[in-house]
Amino acid sequence: MSPRTTKTFAAAFSMLALGLLLLASCKKPKPKPPDELSAGAPTIRLYLLSDIAGALEPCGCSKDQLGGFDHLAAFLRQGRESAPRSLLLTAGPLSYIDPTLDTARASQDRWKAEAIADSMHSLGLAAWTPGFNDWADGTASLANVAKRAGAKLLAAGLGGETAGLPLEASALFTLGDVKVGVVGISAPRDALGNPPKGIVPPAAEDVVALVRKEVEALRRSGARVLIASVAMQRGAALRIADAVPELDVLVIGKELGRGNANTTQAAPELIGATLVVETANHGQTLAVVDIHLKGDEADTKLADAGGVAQAAKVAALSTNVRQLETRINGWETGGKVDAADLAARKADLQKLRTEREALTANQPAVPGSFFRFSVHEVRVEMGRDEAIATRMLVLYKQINEHNKTALADLVAPPAESGKATYIGVEECTTCHEEERQFWDGTAHAHAYKTLADGFKEYNLECVGCHVSGYGKSGGSTVTHNAKLQNVQCEECHGPGSLHAKKPEAKDLILLHPDPKGCVEGCHHSPHVEGFDAVAKMKLILGKGHGPE
Repeated sequence: MSPRTTKTFAAAFSMLALGLLLLASCKKPKPKPPDELSAGAPTIRLYLLSDIAGALEPCGCSKDQLGGFDHLAAFLRQGRESAPRSLLLTAGPLSYIDPTLDTARASQDRWKAEAIADSMHSLGLAAWTPGFNDWADGTASLANVAKRAGAKLLAAGLGGETAGLPLEASALFTLGDVKVGVVGISAPRDALGNPPKGIVPPAAEDVVALVRKEVEALRRSGARVLIASVAMQRGAALRIADAVPELDVLVIGKELGRGNANTTQAAPELIGATLVVETANHGQTLAVVDIHLKGDEADTKLADAGGVAQAAKVAALSTNVRQLETRINGWETGGKVDAADLAARKADLQKLRTEREALTANQPAVPGSFFRFSVHEVRVEMGRDEAIATRMLVLYKQINEHNKTALADLVAPPAESGKATYIGVEECTTCHEEERQFWDGTAHAHAYKTLADGFKEYNLECVGCHVSGYGKSGGSTVTHNAKLQNVQCEECHGPGSLHAKKPEAKDLILLHPDPKGCVEGCHHSPHVEGFDAVAKMKLILGKGHGPE
C-alpha cells in the first residue's frame, strides 16, 4: 500500500476486507494444469508474463487478491512435472512500480527489486526485456538485478551507456530436440518521450529491421520456434508481427509503468500466423502457450487449436464472474439482499463459471503443428511455494529493521494554528464509550497488528492505511503513531481536538462521512478490486455507531 497523505473516510474501511470470503458453495474450482486442457503433452510450453512492475505479491487486506510469486511458483512447479520442456519469459518493467524512486522509499524499493530478481531466478526465468522503470535506480542497479535474475537480458539495438549490462539482441534455447529463438526489443521512454539517462533506444524505423535480422540469424542456428519479446507501445509492437510473419509468438510489455493501477488481461490475437500475447500487469495473470510440433519442418506455421478463437468470450465471462463475485461478497456481509436472492445469484455465478470452463475445455483437434493458448489467474488456490514465501519474509524483516531506525526522526507536519489536530481513540472514548465498544470488535481496531504480525509495520507501502492521520498535519508517520495506530474514529470523522473542547458544536467534526471516500484512500487497486463501499458501510455501523 502506498502511504497516503490525503486519506479521507477512505481508510476507515481499511482491513475490513480481511476475512471476507465467499461461502463454500461460491468457491472457485481449483485451476487445472494446462495439460488437462489439451490432448497429450505439448512438445514445448511457454509461460508468458507482462509488466510485473515491482509487484512481488498483492496487498493482504483482501482475501484471494490476484498475484503473488509464491502462488505463481507453485503453479509452475506443478505444470513442469508434466511438461518439463518449458520456457518462462517476461516483457516490460520488472523491478519497480514507478519510473523514479521516492527518496524515503529508495532503500526498501531497491531491496524489493532484488527480491523480485531472486524470485524470478527461482521461477526459472529464461529471458526478459526491460522497460523504462527498470532504470529507475540507474544502469548499475539494473545490472545487479539482471545478474540476480540469472536470465538473458534481451534488447536488440539498445545503445548509449550500457557498459556493465549483460545485454543480448537474441537468445537460443534448446528444449529437448527443439530450438527456440527469442529476440528482444526495448524502447524505454517516459511519458514525455525521454529515454533513461545515458540510454539510446533503437529508432522506430529500425525496429523491424532489427527483429528481422535476429530472426534470420536464429533460423540459421536451427530455431524452429521464433518469439519476439518487446517492451514498447502496443501499436508499434503489432507492426512487428505484421512485418515479420516468421514470428510464432509476440509477447508485449509496456515501455513504461506508472503507479498502482492494475491492468486487465488483454485478449490474445492472431496477426497472420503470429500469436500476440499481453497479460495483466503486476503478475495477476499468466499466459500459457502449449506448442505441439509435427514433423521437422523449420518454417511450419502453427495453427490455432483453441484459445484465441474463443478468447473474447472467455474474457467477457471472466469479467462477469469477477463482478458477480464482488457483489455476492458484499451482499453476504452487508445484508443487501435476502437469502433467496443471494442463492439465486450464487446459482448465476456457478452457471457463468461452468460456461467459462466449457469454453476453455473445448479444444478442437487439428492436423499438423498447432498451439493451444490459455490464461490463468494467479490466486492463492494455486498453492504456495515455501522457498519464495521465505524470501518475501526476509525482505519484510530487512525493510522493517532499516526503516525503524532510518526514519526514526520522521514526524508529521505540525497542526496549523487554530485548526483541529488528532487526539487518538482513547480521548474519543471519554465521551463515546458505546461507540468504542463497537469499534473494538471490528477489523479496524486490529489493523496495525496485522502489519506487525507480518513484519510490515515500518513498511512504507503498507503503514499509511493501517494508522490514522498518516502524513497529515498533527497526524502520524511510519515511526510516530503510538496513539494513532489502527483505523480510528478520526480517520473517518476528521481530527477531533476542537470537537473535544466544544462537543456541542456539531460542525467541528464530520458526522456523516461519505463511504465512497474509502475507495480514494485505501480500498482501490492494487489492494482491493471492486470494493463496494456502500455495502461495506454496514460493517462499521452498530450499536451506538450509526443505527438509531
